[in-house]
Amino acid sequence: MDKQPLYQQLADDIAAQIASRVLRVGERLPSLRDMKLRRGLSLSTVQQAFRLLEDQGLVEARPQSGYFVRQRSDSAPLLRLAAATEVTVDPLLWSYVEDQSEQHTERIQGFRSAVAPHDLLPTAQLQRMTLDCMRHHPDLLSDYGRPSGLPAFKRQIARLALEWGGQLLPEQLIVTQGTIEALNLALRALTQPGDVVAVESPAYFSLLYTLKALGLRVVEIPTDPVSGISVDALELATRDAAIKAVILVPNFSNPLGALMPDAAKEKVADMLAARDIPLIEDDVYGEFYYGRQRPRPIKAFDRSGNVLYCASLTKDVAPGLRIGWIDPGRYRNQVEVQKYLSTHSTPTLNQAVLARFLESGAYPRHMRRLRRAIASQMQGLLQGVEQYFPADVQYTPPQGGFALWLVFPEGFDSLALHQQARQEGIGLAPGPLFSPRGGYRHCVRLSCAAVWTPEQQARLVQLGRLVWQQYRSG
Repeated sequence: MDKQPLYQQLADDIAAQIASRVLRVGERLPSLRDMKLRRGLSLSTVQQAFRLLEDQGLVEARPQSGYFVRQRSDSAPLLRLAAATEVTVDPLLWSYVEDQSEQHTERIQGFRSAVAPHDLLPTAQLQRMTLDCMRHHPDLLSDYGRPSGLPAFKRQIARLALEWGGQLLPEQLIVTQGTIEALNLALRALTQPGDVVAVESPAYFSLLYTLKALGLRVVEIPTDPVSGISVDALELATRDAAIKAVILVPNFSNPLGALMPDAAKEKVADMLAARDIPLIEDDVYGEFYYGRQRPRPIKAFDRSGNVLYCASLTKDVAPGLRIGWIDPGRYRNQVEVQKYLSTHSTPTLNQAVLARFLESGAYPRHMRRLRRAIASQMQGLLQGVEQYFPADVQYTPPQGGFALWLVFPEGFDSLALHQQARQEGIGLAPGPLFSPRGGYRHCVRLSCAAVWTPEQQARLVQLGRLVWQQYRSG
């Protein structure tokens, strides 16, 4: 049996003390920092434990005072579902999105984007293949293509799944314009405005804004930076019919970089299938493992077609071609209708180019090189944070992906840091981007996607100085 996540162990210990009346109603709990020192845990772990206790109705947060044991009636259940919330968007955060546009590409550098740079992608090879496809198949420019995608490309994606023991069928796949369209199609097929979906907390901001655009409400599930989403909290949240779908990034989630153990993946797959709650899985980072073996997605444990599996080649091969896919399981008909209604089809030329790239056998060689580069760049980022940032900044070295999640002491303002860094041409992602309620203001996501150069190191040194300035002014 898998060991429980540290935040779950801490929450269970405090809950037991409340149940045995060691901690009485109205009594103040130790501060986050005191609990961190007592238990030898990271601040983010303690925060997750306290949020879980808050969701369970056992404690309440009082502004400027801390956490207190909450009054409960004897008939109240020990656990309760956290209230669903609408996604809010702070206008200040749109400066982050603006920095991704072409006009800001050269001005804002550093730690913002989770996309590999040009130098690490097979751009020259793809250029040659594009010209060859156009020369031999000029009809690709005049063909709308099928809504489900190019058969030759789908065959190659089915072959890729063999690496993690998958059995994706080409005829089951629907090609999309990146992973975000795949997620969009799945949500449109499964939900209506006003429905509630469960997501990891923190969660990728593009997903949150998609949920807002679709008029959906969100229940946040506590997520451990090592082992991923709390299966116990997810089990609680899905006990009734309130949740219409669950969205997870089990392999190197963005922004935490967490990796769910196989036992947890299998348990989630079986639990949600038994409750007839569809699971939308985003596996866009599955190929970016730092270890020796690619982790399996939850789809590998799907026995009923309940998992809608989404992935793409946008992060690892060609961001500009915007090619992804979805295996919708038993919801294929609904998803294909949504694809037809939204974009009809995905550009056939782009699919043909990537099909040829995969057929050539170049993909495994490219990924070995790319994984080594990203892992090395993450190591440089970790060493730099350790050297240039205050000692009380908490982080968990990720097991894959591009993201490093930093947790600063309460009161730190990541939005202010974002604006100050932006003025100096340094990009980062402030914590509120990853919360439907604007939380995690004291957190920052740094990306290791950029090549680690002396210039990149200098940016991290300057970012550390800005952090220290805020510490001194606070």
